[in-house]
This record gives sequence, C-alpha cells and structure tokens, in this order.
Amino acid sequence: MRRAVPAPPLKLSVPMTDALAQSAPLAGLLQRVQQSQARYAAIKSALPGQLAGQAAPGPLDETGWTLLARNGAAAAKIKQCVPRLQASLAEQGWPALEIRVKVHVSRGV
Repeated sequence: MRRAVPAPPLKLSVPMTDALAQSAPLAGLLQRVQQSQARYAAIKSALPGQLAGQAAPGPLDETGWTLLARNGAAAAKIKQCVPRLQASLAEQGWPALEIRVKVHVSRGV
C-alpha cells in the first residue's frame, strides 16, 4: 500500500508584487502609478520654492495626469506653473498630456 503524499499547504496570502504581476488590470494600474511618480520626479525641480512639498503625483490616464495639491492656495500656484511643467516634461521626452490640478485633503484618523 502506497502512502498518500500530502498536498502542499495553500498560500492564503500572495505578495503584492506577485498579485500585480498575475493580474492584467492590476499590472496596468501599477504601471500607471509608476509613470505618475516618474512624471512627478521629472517636474519636481520645475516647481518654484517650497511648492514641490505642497504637491504629489496623482492619477494618470489616457486623457491626462493629475497633480494633487495640499490646499487651495498651493493648487492655484501649481496651476500657474502648468505651462512650465508641460514644457519640462516635453523637453525630457514625455508624451504630451493635459495636467490637471486638484486639491487633496488628507483625512487623518
């Protein structure tokens, strides 16, 4: 009589990077997040003074890229810089996309 070989234990959790790689929609999301972060790194030095600390990369889609501002005043100043930011991205070889600026209020618990 042969002994049954036990099945390997089921993995109840999967590392996030593996899950993202195994799912086409999630892999696409990860790619857009990485491109948004790379775009932000490319324009950060084009933001005047302390304004870079008041902004963060936001969603990227087929129609545009969103920069998130900490408050309305920062959003207004960033909007004034949009032509400079678009020019900086173009100089660095990024495809042209509309740059949107939105206020992102952090909700602390």
